[in-house]
Amino acid sequence: MTKPRCLSIRSLPIWLSAAYSITLCSCSVGPIYHRPETKLPNTFSEGAPKAAAVPLAKNWWMSFADEELNRLIEDATIANQDLQAAMSRVEESAALERIAKSDLSPSISFDPSFHRARTLSSGDSSISSSAPNLSPERAKTANAFSLPLNLQYEFDIWGKLRRQMEYYRYLSEASESDFAFIKQTVLANVAQTYFNIRLSDTQLGIYRQSLELFRRQRSLTQAKYESGLALKTDVLQAETQMNSALAQVTEIQRARSKQEHALAILLGKAPEDFHLPEKPLSTPVPTIPVGIPAALLNQRPDVATAERKLAAANAQIGVAEADFYPSFSITGAAGYESSHNINLLSWSNRVWSIAPAMSLPLFQGGQRIGTLAERRAEYKELVADYRTSVLSALRDVEDELSDLRFLADKAESLDATVRAAKEYSQLTEAQYKQGITTYLQVMDANQTLLTNQLAAVTAQDERLIASVLLVKALGGGWEPQEHDVPAQHRVALNDAVQSPSINLTR
Repeated sequence: MTKPRCLSIRSLPIWLSAAYSITLCSCSVGPIYHRPETKLPNTFSEGAPKAAAVPLAKNWWMSFADEELNRLIEDATIANQDLQAAMSRVEESAALERIAKSDLSPSISFDPSFHRARTLSSGDSSISSSAPNLSPERAKTANAFSLPLNLQYEFDIWGKLRRQMEYYRYLSEASESDFAFIKQTVLANVAQTYFNIRLSDTQLGIYRQSLELFRRQRSLTQAKYESGLALKTDVLQAETQMNSALAQVTEIQRARSKQEHALAILLGKAPEDFHLPEKPLSTPVPTIPVGIPAALLNQRPDVATAERKLAAANAQIGVAEADFYPSFSITGAAGYESSHNINLLSWSNRVWSIAPAMSLPLFQGGQRIGTLAERRAEYKELVADYRTSVLSALRDVEDELSDLRFLADKAESLDATVRAAKEYSQLTEAQYKQGITTYLQVMDANQTLLTNQLAAVTAQDERLIASVLLVKALGGGWEPQEHDVPAQHRVALNDAVQSPSINLTR
């Protein structure tokens, strides 16, 4: 069991000084919390953009230079229901922390009362005054006025109540980090859904352009067939290609509709109340600064949540250890009592009582030992969870950096491929008009162009989404709080320090 630590009682309210004078060396049992050491690399293996030294701005979505995206992000921040629920959980955790903090203060109540009773003046006082055989001369009626102040207080000698308050404080901070994580997730989902809708719009534009080409080629093929210069199979192939493109347009419109509905929910709106006009994908891919791996410990809300829950588990160990020591409490009352209200506040009518108490645990069949073992095991589990969250954060950043690097190369290759496919399609169509080639080659050229155009715009969408996920992996948009300072640099609750002057054993 951890050696208790003495508690400084400076700056106490005057009305608490008498109570704390009894426990001038209150102590806090349990281990002092330090954030677990985690080995982190100096740089990310996938490398970083040239702007890596620049901090990631809170309003990271501005980096995409898309006014419509900015508006959608602002609407989601205000109206998203998941964010509203998360904020309520933050308020709930703060209230629980205030409740735990109240346990450190005495409970004082003012309980005035008035009592009027008819009682026996002699004889058997247990006989009810309403009994039929009771003579009125043997009973009397009296008043009782009371103005007491009642006090209850538990001396937190071993720091159990302070550890409990510490526990709820850490959980409150964890709920704030949870809110930041949910906000990141919501805003990232808004950006991803928006880009996917714009991808669908661009795909629709590509298919509509292709349909114009297919209709023109079908008309040309039909005219050649009627002139005996083409086969019926050429006409059927042209119609098949056109109808296939029409089916794809319908499928893209169906997918876009679902994406639009999902975006409406993210914005806190009913799907029927939201519509996003069509617009091709034209958002540039921004350069995202990544900083250093160690910054993830402070920037990532999910890592901060895991660390705060770990600190809370450490406080619970202190609570379990404090249960092995005796508890001391005091109850008291002071005020005035009288049978007349005229001289109720007379000094001679003052009354008071005081009742100190002690509770010493002797035997509970190993319950307290089991509880302490459970708390320590839970702490070890959360240490592993925390380190896993750090490693997952590193992996997320590396994954998105890798995606951005390879997708940039892919986009460059696809752009060159699209240019070549366009030229190939134009030459093949001209050759077909001249009767040099077959319609099968025209179809192949059309399909090659269409496939590469769709692949190129999809790669652009993938790069934008990878940028959003990189921002999320870096913890962008999250404002560091006081608890982000490494635990080894934080002052323990109430300036608690190791005390060589007290050595208590179980």
